[in-house]
Amino acid sequence: MNAAAPAEDLTAARLRALLVRAPTAVAFVSGQRFQVVSDEFNHLFGFGDDSDLAGQGTRVVHTTDLAHAGLQDRAAAAFAAGRPLDEEIEYVKRDGHRFWGRLQATPVHWDKPAGESLWIVEDVSVARAQRLQPTWTAKHDAVTELANRREFERRLAEHVGSRRNEPVSVLWLDVDRFGEVIKDMGAEVGDHFLYGLGQMLISKVRASDLVARLEDDHFAILLPDCDQHYAQIIAEKVRAAVAAYRLRWGLHRTRVKASVGVVQIQNTLTTVDAVLGGASLACTEAKMAGGDSVRVFVPAGSYEELAG
Repeated sequence: MNAAAPAEDLTAARLRALLVRAPTAVAFVSGQRFQVVSDEFNHLFGFGDDSDLAGQGTRVVHTTDLAHAGLQDRAAAAFAAGRPLDEEIEYVKRDGHRFWGRLQATPVHWDKPAGESLWIVEDVSVARAQRLQPTWTAKHDAVTELANRREFERRLAEHVGSRRNEPVSVLWLDVDRFGEVIKDMGAEVGDHFLYGLGQMLISKVRASDLVARLEDDHFAILLPDCDQHYAQIIAEKVRAAVAAYRLRWGLHRTRVKASVGVVQIQNTLTTVDAVLGGASLACTEAKMAGGDSVRVFVPAGSYEELAG
């Protein structure tokens, strides 16, 4: 009796359950044919109980032969370089309806980049249409899709000098030694890392807070109804989250840390530049102390580090 059979059966059962129940469009592709696809993948492309993409050629979901061939070439080049393919593609459903999908494709085995690959597709038609609107591009950073500096300063200006009694704080985050990541991995990997970092930062704050990329590896977080004490707690949580964050992009792996400056808007900070200057100054102090730390701006000119 084969002792490995029960384990293999369990693995197969888990895979089947995942493909049926997970709300993710996933497919395994080999030789330009879909081998195994999830229910969500079938539904995304207009297939269902009476039809299945499994066994069909990948050309069926692409708009033209040229688009299909171009994808194959780009995927082969990316896999050979040890990178996933991550891009937005115009797809066609079974009924001819077109939509924009974000394809994330990776080889199942990186030592066999020309072998079977894993596809994950997400419908991004609505998000793409929003990004193409002039009002969206004027307010957002193209790489991270976070608010840009102009939008952040506009929102911050609503609080500076306000007569409302609610406390408002700002965090300034600077990734420590990010230049080394760019040098070792290249700008493309750096951009994907910045995007992932931005999405992670959003997950660590409230829906009412605003996360922005100011420039390069500098981020800022606007915290309405948040005094200095709670801003310090959030800053420490953010710092720890960055330290625990792992960049995984194909065969590329890295980790970084961050310095965080904290400032609460107060009467002595009468302009947006003054508030951002205070947060930046506190962040600079954190970097000078060795990085991976939090500093709080104090009007008297001294700094406090979050205990612990």
